[in-house]
Amino acid sequence: ARALTPQTAETDAIRFLIGTQSLRYDNQIHIIDFDDENNIINKNVLLHQVGEIWHISTSPADKGVLATCYNKTSDSKVMTCAAVWRMPKELESGSHESPDDSSSNTQTLELLCHLDNTAHGNMACVMWEPMGDGKKIISLADNNILLWDLQESSAEAVLSSSAALEGKGQLKFTSGRWSPHHNCTQIATANDTTVRGWDTRTMRQIYCIENAHGQLVRDLDFNPNKQYYLASCGDDCKVKFWDTRNVTEPVKTLEEHSHWVWNVRYNHSHDQLILTGSSDSRVILSNMVSISSEPFGHMVDDDELSDQEDQHQEEKVKEPLQDSVIATYEEHEDSVYAVEWSSADPWLFASLSYDGRLVINRVPRALKYHILL
Repeated sequence: ARALTPQTAETDAIRFLIGTQSLRYDNQIHIIDFDDENNIINKNVLLHQVGEIWHISTSPADKGVLATCYNKTSDSKVMTCAAVWRMPKELESGSHESPDDSSSNTQTLELLCHLDNTAHGNMACVMWEPMGDGKKIISLADNNILLWDLQESSAEAVLSSSAALEGKGQLKFTSGRWSPHHNCTQIATANDTTVRGWDTRTMRQIYCIENAHGQLVRDLDFNPNKQYYLASCGDDCKVKFWDTRNVTEPVKTLEEHSHWVWNVRYNHSHDQLILTGSSDSRVILSNMVSISSEPFGHMVDDDELSDQEDQHQEEKVKEPLQDSVIATYEEHEDSVYAVEWSSADPWLFASLSYDGRLVINRVPRALKYHILL
């Protein structure tokens, strides 16, 4: 398995979706429900018969809707296609069956529409408009950015605008992210060693970070609280943080992994927490306080302090907190291709390795209280 996503529209239950990559069997989407109080994982399985899943993403507005990028073989050529699906009603909000009887009740996804890519090439990923009503999506296909409008029932996707990467050689997008800032009018894409920003209204390029990494850029993520901050990671084993207003140098670089870094994710609530997964089989949780929206910790109101505390506080405020690696998780034995934060619990995250192992972890309690208190 390579494809993992939280169920974005679900803010109460802790739920992740995983797409499998089997060549021998029908592929599946596993809906994983984590029961936090009892530490139990419940699983439901949906059939995804069209092919092995390379990327999966969920609608921000509708719990039942998701998109997959999958491989399809036709005329002995393999194409990566994309489609939008609906899961069965009763699974939208999860069920509480015991894991044993899940084998007998495998259900099928309902196809809502294909994102037609015959003219554009192989689909790398599908991104939903972050704050939207679930009707706008962008797909990256080879060197094309395609903006789609899902019609009322999502039964049809209309291509509303597109842009192409131009230049020498076979240009191909590897990944992209839709920025939650600027009224959702910007996306960032990665191709080869370059990171580019685009305006979705004009489909024109707004910034370009050439040689952002020494080798292929694998993934990007926007800081949810600071509008110009972007993280990237790649095959040079590095994670870099950029201010898109000045792209000549990264603001910070993390060099903790010993192999390709496949994934970087900002915590949705506490942007100092950064999660990365790599084919060194490790997941690393870092605390990047100095470039977060609270570099000096929580500010305390002056009125609440006595005189002695007051002096203390003044000394404390001047010094930004230190960046550090909080924890390195080594529960995987294979390449970690995906890491994601839960959309319901800001202290919980999942990681997925190629052998199909999913691991759910919590931010260490001491750090959680340090951030909160």
